[in-house]
Amino acid sequence: MHKVLSRCPICTNQLAVQKLKCTQCGTIIENQFQLSKFDYLTPEQLYFAEIFIKCRGSIKEVEKELGISYPTVRSKLDEIILSLGYTSKDIKTPPPTKDILDALENGEISINEAINKLK
Repeated sequence: MHKVLSRCPICTNQLAVQKLKCTQCGTIIENQFQLSKFDYLTPEQLYFAEIFIKCRGSIKEVEKELGISYPTVRSKLDEIILSLGYTSKDIKTPPPTKDILDALENGEISINEAINKLK
């Protein structure tokens, strides 16, 4: 079995499903069927979303699982949010203070760097 293609291999536009067939009895149903928003995510985005859900939305756990930094997790999450059709204004960005404290907690910056950035 192959995964349903969601994008045209020539122009990359979204494809529509128009035919379904029962593998048991051979019944064919033709119509215009809609794929979910998730069907249009790239395999990498789907993998990240799966890990994010597995980690119950804990960015810290996603960092550990994938071996990536907090900003990278946020960037990948923002990319998926946009791919699902939400606008950049729907993405809630945390106050800079939280980013600095998270980077400090994750060992990405030193205490002195955090103090300087907080000033």
